[in-house]
Amino acid sequence: MNVVVRHQAEALAAAGHTVEILTRRSSSELSDVQLTPGVTLRFLDAGPARPVPKGDHEGFIDAFRMRMAALGPYDIIHSHHWFSGMAALPLARLRGIPHVQSFHSIAADESTPLSAGERAESPGRMAGEAWLAQTSDAIVAISEAEADTVVRRLGGSPDRIAVVLPGVDGRLFRPTAPSAQAGLGYAVVAARLQPLKGLDLAIEAIAAVPAELRPELVIAGDASSDYDGYIDELRALAARHGIASGVRFIGPQSRGDLAGLLRGAQVVLVPSHSETYGLVALEAAASGVPVVAAAAGGLREAVVNGDTGVVLDSRDPGVWAEALAGILSNPAFARRLSVAARERAEHLDWPRSAEGLLAVYRSLVRPGAEGWRHTLLSA
Repeated sequence: MNVVVRHQAEALAAAGHTVEILTRRSSSELSDVQLTPGVTLRFLDAGPARPVPKGDHEGFIDAFRMRMAALGPYDIIHSHHWFSGMAALPLARLRGIPHVQSFHSIAADESTPLSAGERAESPGRMAGEAWLAQTSDAIVAISEAEADTVVRRLGGSPDRIAVVLPGVDGRLFRPTAPSAQAGLGYAVVAARLQPLKGLDLAIEAIAAVPAELRPELVIAGDASSDYDGYIDELRALAARHGIASGVRFIGPQSRGDLAGLLRGAQVVLVPSHSETYGLVALEAAASGVPVVAAAAGGLREAVVNGDTGVVLDSRDPGVWAEALAGILSNPAFARRLSVAARERAEHLDWPRSAEGLLAVYRSLVRPGAEGWRHTLLSA
């Protein structure tokens, strides 16, 4: 979500708009900063100035709204995730300006058969998301899969939902020149370290790859404060499968470091139980690296099965190992996937994504409104 918000904001600014991004202050050392000409990141005091589990953020919504009320004026408020929407929609209504909502993830009732990890994070989430879906002036979904979920699960009206695909920076995420790589190379999983992302499946799949083909598994990402001890569980899982020395945790990566990591990989795994799109899959595609992904949500749209990667309905580690071995043992097949992936990614850039947002914004702003091109907000 952070990547999408920042890059869309920068692309909007490049098109002549002014954007303010509002987020909760999670450290006393954070201060407002201009990210690029036309884009300002503002930190609002709401709750303690320290990281807290995501599920606790519901208690900060009213304070966030109060801080927002002192800012502006704005002509469009575009909220990302339900916390921001709950803070911003009442303010937008009070000011008589359009409110656009993006979710990036959507909760489900506990009585529903769910994939691991997809539970409501706080008491008001399900009702809040439904209210936002049914009341906001427009919903921007990141995939057709997410748009369908907004309709089925939240009761959103299809005629108020627009799908705006994310983009990728093809200059940063780019292929490397083919070269002889020593050893068996490495596979990558890049994700927040939580059960929803299916990291256990990645470890079990790599363990099931024949030893003569098995790459090292590199896991990049920040540990989630909601799941203390999860990394220890994953390390123990790798040890039980006899590949403790073949799984490396490298923590969160800068955008540049992530690009370099993906560029050098043999294959990228996206084994998530649920994804609204799967931006890492698109970044891997731009890097010219084959992807093996779960058939979850928007991953079916991010990866073209058999063309830019392999999409698997099964969560059987043996099935995943077979797909990985098919890529690792067949350089011609891997090369074909890589070339097709890069070609597709070249058509999905951030200026195109921003133009999709502008089409939504233009449909909502009153005809003849003065200066709206210079006052846009992502909350």
